[in-house]
Amino acid sequence: MYKDINIALQPKEAMNDNDILSFVSSLLKIDKDRIKLIRKIKRSIDARRKNVKVNLRLGVWIDELPIQEEFSLSHLKDVSEAPSVIIVGAGPAGLFAALELIERGMKPIIIERGKSVEDRKIDLKELYRTGIVNGESNFSFGEGGAGTFSDGKLFTRSKKRGNNEKILKILHFHGAQEDILWDGHPHIGTDVLAKVIINIRKTILKYGGEVYFNAKVTDLILSENQVKGVVCGEERFLSDKVILATGHSARDMYTLLNDRQVELEAKDFAVGVRLEHPQNLIDCIQYHSEKGRGQYLPAAEYSFVGQYNDRGVYSFCMCPGGIVVPAATDVNQQVVNGMSSSGRNTQWANSAMVVQVKQSDLKDFSKHGVLAGMFFQEKMERDAYECGGGLLKAPAQRMLDFVNGKISRDMPNSSYKMGLTSCEMSTCLPSFVSASLRKAFDGFGKKAKGFLTNEAIMIGVETRTSSPLRIPRNRETCEHIKIKGLYPCGEGAGYAGGIVSAAMDGCLCVNKILEDSTF
Repeated sequence: MYKDINIALQPKEAMNDNDILSFVSSLLKIDKDRIKLIRKIKRSIDARRKNVKVNLRLGVWIDELPIQEEFSLSHLKDVSEAPSVIIVGAGPAGLFAALELIERGMKPIIIERGKSVEDRKIDLKELYRTGIVNGESNFSFGEGGAGTFSDGKLFTRSKKRGNNEKILKILHFHGAQEDILWDGHPHIGTDVLAKVIINIRKTILKYGGEVYFNAKVTDLILSENQVKGVVCGEERFLSDKVILATGHSARDMYTLLNDRQVELEAKDFAVGVRLEHPQNLIDCIQYHSEKGRGQYLPAAEYSFVGQYNDRGVYSFCMCPGGIVVPAATDVNQQVVNGMSSSGRNTQWANSAMVVQVKQSDLKDFSKHGVLAGMFFQEKMERDAYECGGGLLKAPAQRMLDFVNGKISRDMPNSSYKMGLTSCEMSTCLPSFVSASLRKAFDGFGKKAKGFLTNEAIMIGVETRTSSPLRIPRNRETCEHIKIKGLYPCGEGAGYAGGIVSAAMDGCLCVNKILEDSTF
């Protein structure tokens, strides 16, 4: 007999399988021996009150064991001689599109401008040593995309787009923690995710797919509004099906598409800063305890959103127990992002705090046409680079000082390794962004007592939360609205906002390709 039950336990009890068994036995009024298996389906933390609870949804098998249905890829077959689809970009959209192609009997050819995970790690060590960015191998470009060196957050609200559960199972199969299958806000952590990405590449190669690194697409091969392949320097890759999954930082791809008169659309986006607090302070606030989170609760997260100065202001990509990293993709840029390891065990918590940018804010960049938002971002990054003093030193200001319009005399300890330069952050932020952040910080501080504090620092600038452009596609076919066989995909195309949603979009594009009887 099987039962699906929901229970709420104290954090200590929820961490102990024997305590869970005892609770379930008592709840169902049956002997423990009759319970053959308890499987976690969903876990979430309810911290709305001082008495924090862990909510568990459990599958319980009584008197019998279930038929084991372990996830496997053993049904995959070699596709090395099958019809091919080119995938530009080895981020989550591109990698999961490749896996889906193999599963459906087609051959993926992945073309990635950056390097493998192993080689990216070497280049990132050099970045930290010199402060000089490798334009093709950095925190944004390379195998796995920007998500490889991030928190590995897997929460998405885009479940209608595809099979969210399948994405999580594939990640787990390739080495991610089992708890991503049931956590309400699952995350992997960059230390584990890097290994998962490598394992996914090995699966793609094992079944006949091809992966090319250091292969930057320099042109599309087009014939009468039909894609025929791509050009990478002196080399040409041919296929009349191309999935374009380049990520939101590949600005040269937007320029190429615009130059080739491939239609693009401007869209709203958001920019701001990374806000870093002591993790213990966030724990105390979120768990309503002066003692912090204690032994049995994870590093606390937060989420804020509001309307200030008639525009949205919100937290994004919150990394508890994380660090702030330099995420520029070229010289003379200052960009930051956040990441965490699987343990989320540093003394800091950080999150993007960003402000909505509307098309009416881009008047000074109108000469760039549809690319105006991209040039707006670039100016912010150059201004921040100058304010920081170069070599990826970041402009920074204590949070309360910023709200009160005061220069910070000193900086607290920070996770940002490249160094901080105290400045008035308004000098490297557009005026409407500064004004909106000041109001938002005051508002968020009223919602969460202690959040607005000089123990927190703003680190600049966060400009890569999303793409300022969308590559328009047909809703029914996922093809570009003008170019047949070209499938804009993932975050860079404007159709996703994270690892899981990008992965699902990659799978969606493959399914639409399969519906095309001309393939």
